[in-house]
Amino acid sequence: MAGDTPFRKRRPWRRHGPEANEGGPGPAAGVSPSAERSAALPDPSGVTGPGNSGTSDDERGRTASLEVAGAADLPDRSGESDQAEPTTGAGRLHAVKRGVRKGGESARVLAGQLADRIIETAPRVPVRDLATLRKQFPGLGPEELADKLVAGASRASATVGAGIGAAAMLPVPPAMVAELAAEVTGVAAIEMKLVAELHEVYGRRPPGHLAQRSTAYLTSWTEERGIDVTRPTTLNAALGGQMKRELRQQIMKRMARNLPNLIPFMIGAAVGATMNRRDTRKLADRIRNDLRKQQIPWDRLAELPPLERPAVPVVLPKEIEG
Repeated sequence: MAGDTPFRKRRPWRRHGPEANEGGPGPAAGVSPSAERSAALPDPSGVTGPGNSGTSDDERGRTASLEVAGAADLPDRSGESDQAEPTTGAGRLHAVKRGVRKGGESARVLAGQLADRIIETAPRVPVRDLATLRKQFPGLGPEELADKLVAGASRASATVGAGIGAAAMLPVPPAMVAELAAEVTGVAAIEMKLVAELHEVYGRRPPGHLAQRSTAYLTSWTEERGIDVTRPTTLNAALGGQMKRELRQQIMKRMARNLPNLIPFMIGAAVGATMNRRDTRKLADRIRNDLRKQQIPWDRLAELPPLERPAVPVVLPKEIEG
């Protein structure tokens, strides 16, 4: 009859009485959900089995196939979940761990580069021998002369810290890394000069040529102790694997201690000057305590040849000369 819905468009679940229309989206009474689902979806195989009337819902079957095809065409965005902002506690914790891991790897790489730079700089550090020091500071004994050297080195390291802190007024991450590296290498050169001249004052010059002595002074600076020239093991540590690891660890400790120097608004300048002065004095105290146990008085010290000068010496602050 005209106006009636064609037979092929009628939905089978609408012919179970008014309860199906009034009961909401749930299944009709007496019909299980699985039976209703099987009646609504077409047979994917296209073969009419037993109990199947052979009719299918063309609209619902077409929509399902389009959804599957559209999902297949979408790009895979599973890899973007790590880049998105973590919304759960586990996601934030994972992001923090990943950031810490990457930061640690970057710090180790930077420490390795600084270690190579300090190893190259060690032979270029100018060192004054005992005769030159006694002429420059006449009338002083070993302890008074050592005090003068420590005071000059402390002023020089404080100058480097203040300069780096002043340069960090407008902190930019790439510049901060470069400033931190410059401070570590600059203070290392100052303190290696102090270590070498303290060995001269206490009569414990290590044997060998310039490169061998530089290696010994670098070992003393890394381990923060005086060189025992009577023990070959302390002199033959010549930049082996263990010594390089200790050097990298020392550099990482210095970088961690120097991070407050990068505070802007000139606060880092004051902090850097104070901390560098304190660290240099602490290193000098440890070196002097070791050298006092092996000190050779000047009147019993054999005359030593003058120290050779490096071809291209490192430029150090004038405060270190006293």
